[in-house]
Amino acid sequence: MQRVFISLTVVMMMAALPAKAEDDPFEGFNRGVYRFNNGADRYVIRPVAQGYATVMPLPARVSVNNFFSNFIDVNASLNAFLQGRFKYGFDNLGRVVVNTTLGVFGLFDVATHMEIPQYQTDFGHTLAIWGVDAGPFVMLPFLGPRTMRSSVGTVFDAYASPTGQIGGQEAQWGLRAVQLIDIRAGFLSADELLSGDEYIFLRDAYLQQRRLLTSDGNPVDDFSEFDEGWDVDDL
Repeated sequence: MQRVFISLTVVMMMAALPAKAEDDPFEGFNRGVYRFNNGADRYVIRPVAQGYATVMPLPARVSVNNFFSNFIDVNASLNAFLQGRFKYGFDNLGRVVVNTTLGVFGLFDVATHMEIPQYQTDFGHTLAIWGVDAGPFVMLPFLGPRTMRSSVGTVFDAYASPTGQIGGQEAQWGLRAVQLIDIRAGFLSADELLSGDEYIFLRDAYLQQRRLLTSDGNPVDDFSEFDEGWDVDDL
């Protein structure tokens, strides 16, 4: 995990580089990190996630997912307030209150059944609203695809989230590890969707997803490659 922190620190330093990029200037580095991540997933993370999915009954897995989603709502509420979107902030705060109390510490998603809307956002999105450019695409160890801006946002979100505040470091990393395995288990069925150049597939899919988020869900341009006119500053 120390490598992750070192990589994130480097990314934050590199964020001072010119933000506009119409290609993938770190592609060689990024592909190396992708190969590392792919190996870690193949030999460690995926087998653990498969075991987790096999052992854990579906209702238990749903409760675990709800538990961590409640933490995400805390972080999204904070970011909504930082964005000046106070209604969204109070909506997510209401979800947290309801799910933490009536939902037994977030194990049950009562707020959704009560039709309390959920605002999905993060600090990378907040930085975009503040006018910070996205910067080039980068692949991070364990964390996967990011832009420079969303990399910095990941650091903020990691420590602003309740998982970064609960107990000591062992408890915090334990929660993050469980969250990682829970997320990976949810994507086991999507593995077969990867085809062709997997690095390009993941890169473009991530950038498309970020563009959709920062445009508040408005339609975006058709799926495209960098060299076909992708403007990464929109991400």
